[in-house]
Amino acid sequence: MTDLDLIDPAARQARPVATGAHSALVSPVDIEAREVAKTFGDTAIFDGVSFRLARGEAVALVGANGAGKSTLLRCLMGLIPVSAGSVHLLGEETSAAQGTALRSLRAQVGLVSQKHNLVPRLSVLSNVVHGFLGKSPGLRHWSHMLAPDASRSAAMHALEKVGLADFATRRADRLSGGQSQRVAIARAIVSRPKVLFADEPCASLDPSAGEDVMELFFRLVKDEGVTVVFTSHNIEHALRFGDRILGLSNGKLQLDATAASLSPSDLRGLYD
Repeated sequence: MTDLDLIDPAARQARPVATGAHSALVSPVDIEAREVAKTFGDTAIFDGVSFRLARGEAVALVGANGAGKSTLLRCLMGLIPVSAGSVHLLGEETSAAQGTALRSLRAQVGLVSQKHNLVPRLSVLSNVVHGFLGKSPGLRHWSHMLAPDASRSAAMHALEKVGLADFATRRADRLSGGQSQRVAIARAIVSRPKVLFADEPCASLDPSAGEDVMELFFRLVKDEGVTVVFTSHNIEHALRFGDRILGLSNGKLQLDATAASLSPSDLRGLYD
């Protein structure tokens, strides 16, 4: 079987796409999608999507505009409900988790998006402290001046990791785009999540800043053994930073393969 067989729809019918079960044999499964479908009204975004992601994997979710990458990411996080099938996150079915159980589940998950979503008038340090709001909502984690010493110390340590400790007291609206995204990464990792989702984390940055952010982001998550799912339009980023590639096209999961087994030309078939 060639790598191109993984993309060719006819070949896929003869040879079902892999579900990553080989990874689950050596590591716990952190994310599992079982025949997931999503529709909005009469519009089907995708259906029959199944895969299993092992702990510590970095997985790139790729596909053309409108393929449903961001929608699938939100389904995996439990932010929007699936229309059919089920998603299990850290062993819990997201649609079944409610109240305290749902908050506990989401507290173990981090998100980095192309919109950095910092609070402009607050300090960099306060914005990083916001990373604890999922575990401890309320005013104490709205400002670094109100935060417990342990939270403030952890936030400073996260800023050191992203190289912005000297910017702790600066207002967030005085940062460059690259600096702002580094703060967003610090906020995402400060509470030490088990799973991180990143939705086009470099889309709003220039190429140089984007490279720096991706290098930093994946160095940090690999050091911590965090499971990562990220969407990207950048084929080179997907192959370089992903251990595994999932490709959406025509409402189906058309590709599930290790990054090492693929070339850029293989991924371009998803955009035809």
